[in-house]
Amino acid sequence: MWTILPPPPFGWTLGAVLLGLLPSSVLWPASHPIESAPKTPVLVELFTSEGCSSCPPADALVAKLLREQPIADVEIIPLSLHVDYWDHQGWKDPFASKVFTSRQEAYAKTFGAKPIYTPQMVVDGRDELNGSDEAAARRAVQAAAVRPHLPLRIDARAAGASVRLSIDLPAAPAAADSEPIDALVALTEDDLSSVVRKGENSGRTLTHVAVVRKLESLGSLEREAFVADGQLSLDRTWKGGKMRAVAWLQGRRSRHVYGAATAALVQ
Repeated sequence: MWTILPPPPFGWTLGAVLLGLLPSSVLWPASHPIESAPKTPVLVELFTSEGCSSCPPADALVAKLLREQPIADVEIIPLSLHVDYWDHQGWKDPFASKVFTSRQEAYAKTFGAKPIYTPQMVVDGRDELNGSDEAAARRAVQAAAVRPHLPLRIDARAAGASVRLSIDLPAAPAAADSEPIDALVALTEDDLSSVVRKGENSGRTLTHVAVVRKLESLGSLEREAFVADGQLSLDRTWKGGKMRAVAWLQGRRSRHVYGAATAALVQ
């Protein structure tokens, strides 16, 4: 259950008034560091499977992008979505879901009815590429970063067997009249591994980051900014210290991502 709250009121705080009375030399001494501009968030989705022998290099690339964040002024926010259509090959991927397969099929229609495949990477809902191609991934991320992104903030806190989420959502831009912009949220987990005993990767130990454990839609943006508060259940096998919450804004028709944010799960 999600609760929609009005945006917090804007106004002068006591701190702001007092700062306005101080000379600039007191406000900003030469040694005081000035905050850098926030990084542009770019959502990188990888459709992958433990049953696919071509996928481990793509899984490793996603881990590298998450760990190194190699593009200046960009925050790469990855999602590893394990599809289920490889399960009949002999190894049932423990992280796979039909929901993720359906998401990939929806992208295929957007990209011109292309056949689905693994590993496939989709960057900000606009560009698709082979998930193992690092050079193409970097180019797509850099192209995405120069596009405007709506502001978005998410806070995630563990509360027993659930995680409480608070998401500050912006107003729908006037330019988005042609399609609703949906707000989505996912819970991801890092540092997962499997010893694969059958199928194309038989005998290998595979590791993963940003594995999507849960994915939900919160509905579309409204004419005014609002705050969505709610909670998602946690499985007892998931390790909260390795989890993050990811929220993003996505056009229902175009599939374009208009903004994204992530936060570690606070224990």
